[in-house]
Amino acid sequence: MGRIVLKNVTKTFGETQVIPPLDLTIEDGEFAVFVGPSGCGKSTLLRMIAGLEDLTSGAIEIEGEDATEVPPAKRGLAMVFQSYALYPHMSVRKNIGFPLRMAKMEQSEIDERVETAAKSLNLMDYLDRKPADLSGGQRQRVAIGRAIVREPEAFLFDEPLSNLDAALRVGMRLEIGELHERLKTTMVYVTHDQVEAMTMANKIVVLRAGVIEQVGSPLELYHKPRNVFVAGFIGSPKMNIFSGPEAEKLDAATIGIRPEHIGVSMTDGLWKGRVGVAEHLGSDTFIHVHDTGLADMITVRITGDIAVKHGDTIYLTPQPDQIHKFDDEGLRN
Repeated sequence: MGRIVLKNVTKTFGETQVIPPLDLTIEDGEFAVFVGPSGCGKSTLLRMIAGLEDLTSGAIEIEGEDATEVPPAKRGLAMVFQSYALYPHMSVRKNIGFPLRMAKMEQSEIDERVETAAKSLNLMDYLDRKPADLSGGQRQRVAIGRAIVREPEAFLFDEPLSNLDAALRVGMRLEIGELHERLKTTMVYVTHDQVEAMTMANKIVVLRAGVIEQVGSPLELYHKPRNVFVAGFIGSPKMNIFSGPEAEKLDAATIGIRPEHIGVSMTDGLWKGRVGVAEHLGSDTFIHVHDTGLADMITVRITGDIAVKHGDTIYLTPQPDQIHKFDDEGLRN
């Protein structure tokens, strides 16, 4: 249950085509994340799947049935938005059960589903509270619970964590991941945060200007980016990318090297530079190196700590087998 297929889908607003012809299959039970910079079309694509945006052309199939003209309420999908959209005058119990009451379900069945959802989201102690008495993370769990009780073919998440602070984002990320493991239901998740994409997805769809740049598992995209855009977008800190004589030595127009694949020495190495800011995080240190003649800045990631200070001379040596090579069109060699 929950296989979603997009066939030659397009979307145009006036004279502007925001989604050029696009094909994509999300298999049953997958956790697919749409990721890309602001304005890349990821939320538009999600809303088209939900039925909240009409297609300009193409077709959408859900579980083998053409859903292109099917209204949102009949697609068997449940959507969780960036805003919690909870009813402030209703208790948590009534908020979660609201879609079932609207469907005129028997009260005994509503109670059973609400309690099951509340248990899975650790909300049993809050069922009689109002939304104003909850934290941001608890409110988002209520919104997710309202989706769970519908027992949908798939869940659609539109940047659901963007209103939470950093600690709550991490916690909710784990909870949604655990929820997917328990329910085994298809989930489609939109975010601009590539860390969320890497930690939650088993399939990432990288978008730019409405075009799919690459589809794959998080580690596939990390280790084998299809082009320069994906290489620079996936990974935190991002990959170091530069062109020029150093790239030409490797028969490439552009080369990339991830921060953790560069060795550091205070005495010798392939590239010489000057230490800028060093970010000491305890388990890791990120050193931002200038004046290498390769790029405005090269970021290096080392395990643990290192005694460097701003302005120090430093030497860098990349691991040869970890250098990514790209051609004149930015495609992987």
